[in-house]
Amino acid sequence: MKKSLLFILMVLGAVLLLAACGDSSEDTSTEENQEATGSSEDLLTKVQEEGTLLVGTEGTYPPFTFHDESGELTGFDVEIAREVAERLGVEAEFLETQWDGMFAGLDSGRFDMVANQVGIREDRLESYDFSDPYITSAAVLVTKEDETEITSFEDLEGKTSAQSLTSNYADIAKEYGAELTGVEGFNQAIELLVSDRVDATVNDKISVLDFMNQRPDAPIQIADESDEASQSGLQFRKDSGAIVDEVNKALADMIEDGTYDEISQKWFGENVLE
Repeated sequence: MKKSLLFILMVLGAVLLLAACGDSSEDTSTEENQEATGSSEDLLTKVQEEGTLLVGTEGTYPPFTFHDESGELTGFDVEIAREVAERLGVEAEFLETQWDGMFAGLDSGRFDMVANQVGIREDRLESYDFSDPYITSAAVLVTKEDETEITSFEDLEGKTSAQSLTSNYADIAKEYGAELTGVEGFNQAIELLVSDRVDATVNDKISVLDFMNQRPDAPIQIADESDEASQSGLQFRKDSGAIVDEVNKALADMIEDGTYDEISQKWFGENVLE
């Protein structure tokens, strides 16, 4: 009888021990997940203590984020992000990824912020925080220079359009009835258009004008322009709190002291916020 009682006590003890280990493991897992993504309250502290702002960007989207002839990452968004980081007292470290993987990288905590001309939209505001707008631009419809059938967005019905599938411009092309061909970025969209593998692409006016300025011999044209302009902001995980406020302050200071206008004039020849 005593042996049976002792055995029962030993079994109960083992069960309690396993339960305690399970709770500990769950707590540890939760802590590790919080450390990986960074809670909203301590993200600014984390960035300042580490001295680095991790910035997600494509690196293949001129003139916003791309590599120059020397291989150095540069562009309008890159310079804006570097200036913002400097005003936060830290250094910007850029981590490049394809557009379609950028939001997932932000969600997982791989990036602290995304700088890639991400449009500020109602659906995105439900899941992410954005800085104040730092660029305003309209969507344009681009076709081959000898194209005569597609002269407006309405003519996209049943046509093929090269688009980054999760971008604002893909939504516009789809809205007008285009069949979408997925691409990794602006350059690939133009490549497919020039080689007659798609009928058109809907993209950012500033990007297209910059491309046409750099490649005046490219056989493309702007067939139509949207009446509605879109605004882009620096993107953060939801409820990022203080860091968004500090970034907004940095942007406001850049605009006030002329730094923003200087960067904008360098890349576009005009102020692209107005």
